[in-house]
Amino acid sequence: MSDSSKSYQQILKTTSLFGAVHFFTILISIIRTKLIAVFIGPAGMGIIALLNSTLNVISGFSGLGTETSAVKNISENYKNNDFKTVSTTIQIVKKVVFFTGIFGMLLTILFAKALSTIAFGDSNQMYAFIFLAVTVLFKQLSTVQLAVLQGLRQMQLLAKANLYGSLFGLVFSIPFYYFLKVDAIIPTILTASITALIFSFYYSDKVKIEKEKVSKGVFFAEGKSIVKLGLMLTISGVLTLLSTYLVQIYIGKIGGLEQVGFYNAGFTLLNSYVGIIFTVMSTDYFPKLAAVNTDNEKVRSGVVQQAFISITIITPIIVLFLTFISIIIPVIYTAKFNAVIPMVCFGILGMLFRSVSWAMGFILIAKGDSKMFIKTAVGFNILSLIMNIAGYYFDGLEGLGISFCLYFLFHFIGLKIITKKRYDFYFDKDFYQTYFVCFLICIITFLLRYIEFPILKYSLMTVMVFVSLAFSVNQINKKTNLKEIFTAAVPKKNDQNDAEKL
Repeated sequence: MSDSSKSYQQILKTTSLFGAVHFFTILISIIRTKLIAVFIGPAGMGIIALLNSTLNVISGFSGLGTETSAVKNISENYKNNDFKTVSTTIQIVKKVVFFTGIFGMLLTILFAKALSTIAFGDSNQMYAFIFLAVTVLFKQLSTVQLAVLQGLRQMQLLAKANLYGSLFGLVFSIPFYYFLKVDAIIPTILTASITALIFSFYYSDKVKIEKEKVSKGVFFAEGKSIVKLGLMLTISGVLTLLSTYLVQIYIGKIGGLEQVGFYNAGFTLLNSYVGIIFTVMSTDYFPKLAAVNTDNEKVRSGVVQQAFISITIITPIIVLFLTFISIIIPVIYTAKFNAVIPMVCFGILGMLFRSVSWAMGFILIAKGDSKMFIKTAVGFNILSLIMNIAGYYFDGLEGLGISFCLYFLFHFIGLKIITKKRYDFYFDKDFYQTYFVCFLICIITFLLRYIEFPILKYSLMTVMVFVSLAFSVNQINKKTNLKEIFTAAVPKKNDQNDAEKL
């Protein structure tokens, strides 16, 4: 088997593992969202969205991006599966995050009144922010534990920590929503952060790292390196959160909390349910790319492989969502949320552009190209903010979907130009041929939505579902030999007989 085929197989195996975990995580999220939609409605969802967005901005600002920079540093220093090579780095990262978490918590408490006024227009939610300040600390502590597992590529432990943290967070939140309705918002956010923290520590402790005494000189030297990269990521993360936050505030001022709820519901579908595929794949992709960041040819090969898997997996997902969106929305939310269907249908086309620009974007992070990363972060976030506000101003929720799609088209073109000039990155002809077919499949399915006769429309869209699945499976099989992967995953009959004898 060629090295290229092995690489594609590794991507698929990791994607399958975390795909299964995130499938259950999505089910958990759907149940939680359904509870919110039923018991507290769009306005309640708007309150939760603004609270979480505000806390995420504070956490992103105070966290200094250490959870991501930690993955890069650990991946680079982790040699020959020897934990000793990264023990010092891990200890330093954990100490840094403890201090940033405390800083974020205190920041939330001190500015609780101001945060309430900015988000909600008055100080009525001040005590909500004070009570939820501790979640900023909990979130940072739990994410650094998961970052350690990711950097060490302990994928099974990482998967379990994510799954059980989400599952028990849901289980404990159900009675809150049932009995307390809107008053359940604060207890459920607290509960979710506590369960995530417990399970992240539990599974991180299964990796036995020898504790060594770290001198102040080493701590400040390596800590500075981690924080330097982290600051770059923080600026980008905070800008993204701030952009989303400002859009939510704008929608709230113009359309009210219900419109914020619709906006959040639509982008939850796009970013959390459809976009979850990027989170799944980045789990293994980023540390692997960081480990070879000095070799441009290996970087190019890794990005092309990841982008190929991304587009072949995302294409049938886009087609499925376009075909069954009128069923998906009421199931996940309620019939009240059908207003977001046009927004989601336009927005989901942008995921095909995002699948490629996402893969390219990691080049800048893996290489630690801070100057260019900051420039692109500022430029693209300003563009996103302007386009989303303009989209909502001119065409409401549907306009937001159009702006989302166009933004990722510009994002793709911009990163293509940047990575070509700075790192001589390019896609080969075979990739563009596959990408073009995926694009055609998605556009044809989107246009079929406008057929007026339901039987004809859904018959043709169902055909496109099978076409997309067949095309994607065929393309992946050319690269990986799916039969070989399946055969390896199923125990052989002789092996089973031997096991029975033992």
